[in-house]
Amino acid sequence: MARMVMCKKLQREAPGLETPPWPGELGQRIYENISAEAWKLWEERMKMILNEYRLMPWQKEAQQLVAKHMEDFFFGEGAALPPGYVPQQGKQ
Repeated sequence: MARMVMCKKLQREAPGLETPPWPGELGQRIYENISAEAWKLWEERMKMILNEYRLMPWQKEAQQLVAKHMEDFFFGEGAALPPGYVPQQGKQ
């Protein structure tokens, strides 16, 4: 049975992640408070951030910028999804 969390991003209970997805305190907070579904939303946002800023993920500066955006995405002002939000379906 999946581990359930009260997801701060989706504002509802949902299956959690299997392991912390990021090192350190931020990764632990995400593991404890963010659902697997919300993490998938973040993965799409992270791809956009990496592409828009032309970041190299192995560079420390890029990792710091991604971590800041991740913190804002999950825990910052307006982190909850708008009421009635429906995720965009994958391209067919």
